[in-house]
Amino acid sequence: MTRVLFVCTGNTCRSPMAEAILKSKNLPGIEVKSAGVYAMDGSAASENTRKVLAEHGIVFDSHQASMLNDELVSWTSYIITMTASHKAAVISMFPDAAGKIFTLKEFAIGNSKSDIADPFGGPIEQYRHTYNEMNDMMIKIIQRLQTENR
Repeated sequence: MTRVLFVCTGNTCRSPMAEAILKSKNLPGIEVKSAGVYAMDGSAASENTRKVLAEHGIVFDSHQASMLNDELVSWTSYIITMTASHKAAVISMFPDAAGKIFTLKEFAIGNSKSDIADPFGGPIEQYRHTYNEMNDMMIKIIQRLQTENR
């Protein structure tokens, strides 16, 4: 079983969107969760996140934000962050997990210099752009996970 944990700041926009996209693929042997480095436990996914996911046939209404914690770090095979600064924050919080922490683009295409921009507070078009960017990267992530899951 491969376990993936997506991490962003508040666990209301990017990381739940990534979680929902990967979960929607219904891949056997892969479990997915998300968390935030500064999340308020119990917060819902942002309205625009839910709207954009719904535009793609993904219902994600029951999401509740989670603060990154020891239990999630122990649970996961990979921690995939949205930005290099998230990666640095997670490494400083959980240095023993450094070997399983990657940015999304680093994990997908080996590019650790490029981040997934935060659409928080922006118009729905920004959320659509974020969705499209992550969905494109998810193809590469899935290929890597399936290769490693054999």
